[in-house]
Amino acid sequence: MRDQITAALKDAMRNKDKVRLSALRLMQATLKDRDIAARGEGKDGGISDEETLQVLAKMVKQRQESAEMYDQAGRVELGDKEREEIIVIQGFMPKQLSQEESEQIVTKLVADLGASSLKDMGRVMGELKKHYAGQMDFGKTGGFLKGLLS
Repeated sequence: MRDQITAALKDAMRNKDKVRLSALRLMQATLKDRDIAARGEGKDGGISDEETLQVLAKMVKQRQESAEMYDQAGRVELGDKEREEIIVIQGFMPKQLSQEESEQIVTKLVADLGASSLKDMGRVMGELKKHYAGQMDFGKTGGFLKGLLS
């Protein structure tokens, strides 16, 4: 995944695509920061691809929140810039699952794990994050799961 980001960065430089270049540089800088933090925790190889997907998902969520704030403040042009960065970041993430697909997966996992109460919510969410990082909106999924277990 890192090689893809580096290759895309070089292409954006060649094509003088400022928005894409800016987003890719932010992605690289964020991932490098996480690698440095991981080295401090004893992980010499940096973060895994799974952790990379979690970082990218967090970046998308931050930009969505920023875009909403800019829109509410009447700064539509800044909101549009954030949405353009979201498109670039999502280009490196796996396909997002629809709400229906997410609900089916959650329902099946609850049955497979034998989860029956809210006490099991953390265990179920842990499994979901392990297998579906970057593919699922965990905010919406968590709400559905809570309703299912209560």
